[in-house]
Amino acid sequence: MTATTSLRKLGSSDLEVFPLALGGNVFGWTADEDQSFAVLDAYTAAGGNFVDTADVYSAWAEGNRGGESESILGAWLQARGNRSEVVVATKAGQHPDFQGLSAATIKAAADASLRRLRTDHIDLYYTHYDRPEVPVEEIIGALDDLVKAGKVRHIAASNISAERLRESLEFSDREGLARYVALQPHYNLVSRGTYEGELQDLAQRSGLAAVPYYALASGFLTGKYRPGTTVESARAGGAARHLETERGRRVLDALDGIAAAHGVPVATVALAWLASRPTVVAPIASARTVEQLPALVGVGGLTLTDEETARLDEASA
Repeated sequence: MTATTSLRKLGSSDLEVFPLALGGNVFGWTADEDQSFAVLDAYTAAGGNFVDTADVYSAWAEGNRGGESESILGAWLQARGNRSEVVVATKAGQHPDFQGLSAATIKAAADASLRRLRTDHIDLYYTHYDRPEVPVEEIIGALDDLVKAGKVRHIAASNISAERLRESLEFSDREGLARYVALQPHYNLVSRGTYEGELQDLAQRSGLAAVPYYALASGFLTGKYRPGTTVESARAGGAARHLETERGRRVLDALDGIAAAHGVPVATVALAWLASRPTVVAPIASARTVEQLPALVGVGGLTLTDEETARLDEASA
């Protein structure tokens, strides 16, 4: 894998991104600042330019308050002096101090994120979880204000229903306001129904880019979870349950065969399948250590054959 991997256009935006978004959820949680800096350095050295975080990362960890990931990313951007070369995506609505998506909350959360990221603008700003009790008019209106103020370049939505997404897009179009350019759904080889269908169809019709999270099913699609093995990971319980399903075992079997044929890690194949799906521009995956990174960035150098894609489609159906 070299830096020659071509960048992909993110929906209707002017952003061009590497085909793997580096997940920042581990920064300040299972990776300390030194480890995080090393991973970020290795990712950008491999040609990566797209980092995904959120204001809540990682409030769940003991002793954390939220914002740890953004703070580490901000310190790294400042230390490396490379802000203009990195597409920074973060999310609002879940930080303990800024819960919800009222206009005032969104704006206050954005200002707090900008401070932690040590930057004057966020490239891609997501609503983290939709709040159906807040009218789309209020959410889009607040996001549009942030775009007009130059604090946000493009807006996006994560964890939203097709109905609310449609309402949001229609309101933006009708009023000539900022419009979502991307969507962050839960989507991978063992979780296709979380995106495929109405939501994917709407994204495709509307020109939205998908940037799926849980791209490796909490590590299951790396192939390290096998019958009779124990994995030391903060997410091991969630990943291991896929071994108990027939689909999970079928998918692993198909991944093993294709990975062996290409001489690449299982994770690279799982990500390549996802990256080739309609609307998907860049799956998100995180690395706690530099050693975990090659399997992820390798997605940029792997193209599956039609036969291999069909095999994975069938195994994961």
